[in-house]
Amino acid sequence: MSVAKILCCLLLTCHLSEGKKLKGNRTVVDTEQRRVLKVKQPYVSSSIFRLFLEGEDTCTVDPLQLHTLTSCGFNSSNPLIIITHGWSVNGMMSSWVFRLARALKANLIDVNVVVTDWLSLAHQHYPIAVQSARTVGKDIAHLLQSLQAQYQYPVRKAHLIGFSLGAHTSGFAGSYLGGSEKIGRITGLDPAGPLFEGMSPTDRLSPDDAEFVDVIHTFTHERMGFSVGIKQAVAHYDFYPNGGDFQPGCDLQNIYEHVAQYGLIGFEQTVKCSHERSVNLFIDSLLNKDKQSVAYRCSDNSAFDKGVCLDCRKNRCNTLGYNIKKVCVGTSKRLYLRTRSRMPYKLYHYQLRIQFINQTETIEPSLTISLAGTKEESREIHITFTEMIAVNRTYTFLITLDRDLGDLMLLKLRWEGSNLWKNMWNRVQTIIPWGGWKRKPLLTVGKISVKAGETQERTCFCAMENDVQHVEVLQDKVFVRCKEETTKPCRRRHS
Repeated sequence: MSVAKILCCLLLTCHLSEGKKLKGNRTVVDTEQRRVLKVKQPYVSSSIFRLFLEGEDTCTVDPLQLHTLTSCGFNSSNPLIIITHGWSVNGMMSSWVFRLARALKANLIDVNVVVTDWLSLAHQHYPIAVQSARTVGKDIAHLLQSLQAQYQYPVRKAHLIGFSLGAHTSGFAGSYLGGSEKIGRITGLDPAGPLFEGMSPTDRLSPDDAEFVDVIHTFTHERMGFSVGIKQAVAHYDFYPNGGDFQPGCDLQNIYEHVAQYGLIGFEQTVKCSHERSVNLFIDSLLNKDKQSVAYRCSDNSAFDKGVCLDCRKNRCNTLGYNIKKVCVGTSKRLYLRTRSRMPYKLYHYQLRIQFINQTETIEPSLTISLAGTKEESREIHITFTEMIAVNRTYTFLITLDRDLGDLMLLKLRWEGSNLWKNMWNRVQTIIPWGGWKRKPLLTVGKISVKAGETQERTCFCAMENDVQHVEVLQDKVFVRCKEETTKPCRRRHS
């Protein structure tokens, strides 16, 4: 286990001994808490709401004196976004809050951005902060109802964005609000796992809390019986970048890069790198509108790795982040994608399907391919088989590239063979230089097709020569885009 993971686990474990007791003795929330809040009754908020202006400047809003909203520059004609932080170890506002607020204001322009400051409650032992999350949810609900009463502001124009424990807090706000009108959208950024995993929908963020709920899971790697982020699907659309358990660029080996970027707090950044990647992915969707990351519905990460899930029919794919397509769905949808280790995070997904006519019995197959399109050429991509190649069987692989190749035109394939085979062939060539073996073993390739996930275009490839599509060991074989008449069966089968 890496030092980063150990520290992260110990940090939460020291606060969870008390939490396990709470989880075992959890009682149903009393009916008084479940009642719709009455705006007319005096209500003292435990949270501080700050209307974001610019930079790190904010203007404090008093829910009991809503004229402070006007003086702070609140515009009731514009949508409202409420950012809610999570559990705080040091009692200070995390820098990501202002980075997200700035990205929202700069790219959406006509929007009210409010930051929920509940540091006094969040800077407690984790189980106590979990209990306080309900109180903060009630505070947010009261603010929305006050806006509804004072400004006739529809709560469907509100978008709550909560990170970690703040995600469940946003969910509690939606459940406390009650009434026929729901909050328009709740986005959960890696909702907290401890004391929420496996709980009923009323005790965590759930699809019932808003008209539309989306969640990005980035740190569900389980250690010591729990994970920092919740594993289970808790939204209409649950995104699992890179499987959702750990993120590229967040290993201990990246600590030097983090120290160079963040200074002395670089080690802390390494520890919470995967957890806060959910925030950075959301910010990325605002800053890089021309590079929106697309995710695909799949049963699990293992199936996605095999490249069988790049389908967009019937809302099987969606955009990760702010610009998600808010499609009404009955049950939670799990979507998967791969990302880069830094911004812009977008990767282009391709599905490779390749059929072999013959079989390899004793040689482990290993292929290298490269693709060329109308825009770019790809690097060499290594394709490794986990089993021997069988007769007349089609294999599917997931390929990800950091650039859009355009319309695919050419595919180059090389059969690497195994190191054992290479050494054996070189020795045979040395001993029998005149060719004791008439020719090297051959792989006979049948159909080859590549499907671009982002465009849903499938391209079939044929050998350049008019011969059977044989591939020798260590030989570069070039395949070109098939002529239109030869691609119809391929397209009809896989479209």
